[in-house]
Amino acid sequence: DGGRSGKEVSGDGFPPPEGCFLTDGPASRLFAAHRRRNAAGEEPGAIMTGKRSDPWRRIREALVMEAIRICEEDIAINRRLGANGRDLIPAGARVLTHCNAGALATAGYGTALGVIRAACEKGNKVHVYVNETRPVLQGARLTAWEMMREGIPCTLITDSMAGFLMQQGRIDLVIVGADRIAANGDTANKIGTYTLAVLARAHGIPFYIAAPLSTIDPALSDGGGIPIEERRPEEVTRIVGTRIAPEGICVYNPAFDVTPHGLITAIVTEAGVLRPPFASEIKKHCS
Repeated sequence: DGGRSGKEVSGDGFPPPEGCFLTDGPASRLFAAHRRRNAAGEEPGAIMTGKRSDPWRRIREALVMEAIRICEEDIAINRRLGANGRDLIPAGARVLTHCNAGALATAGYGTALGVIRAACEKGNKVHVYVNETRPVLQGARLTAWEMMREGIPCTLITDSMAGFLMQQGRIDLVIVGADRIAANGDTANKIGTYTLAVLARAHGIPFYIAAPLSTIDPALSDGGGIPIEERRPEEVTRIVGTRIAPEGICVYNPAFDVTPHGLITAIVTEAGVLRPPFASEIKKHCS
């Protein structure tokens, strides 16, 4: 909505319940909500108590109230996460991010972009380099829009330019979100994240993950157990409906990749900044 204010985008003016329904959110948010419901032992039939005349009304009310609670809780968690990570971004830092981990990917404020927002709110002047994030262009369509809407200086680049910028000394740190984190710190995120982590390590640049504790799955010993979705080939062969590749070309289109924990400098959470060895840190917070 072109009429939304920057305050609304950051989550401060986000009006529940209309904006709070978790129907098409990122994988980590849906994963956390599903796990939360299972932990509580909730089943649809468990809500059907009281008046028998209109059980569906009670179900709807209960679901809406829970959605609002999850929405408000998510915004509060993101703000704590941002506050914990803001000192990782010094004044004048040139920050590279990938995909969208902002207010548009959460209930409000964001994770990786929340850390950037918090640094800016503290008064640190930063410049954000936004990877376009092929093939669906979440960086170009969403992250760039959020940054410009809030007046945070930013530059849009193609994914293949990141290494050159690092080589030229124009990137000080990388910060991205996460869709799922294993017990050892291995992290699944949008395809292309692993590439950035390798490039950052080669150039001696800090590589940070920003994600709530709910993104961590203690049942997964390492990233090898994280399923990787393969998406439609049309996402690669077409842009805005226009074909850009030969008819019949074979396409491989994984939506995510897994960054090994050894390439990650730190994981920013609402409980604090987790540093290696991640297995013991994660066990302490998620046991």
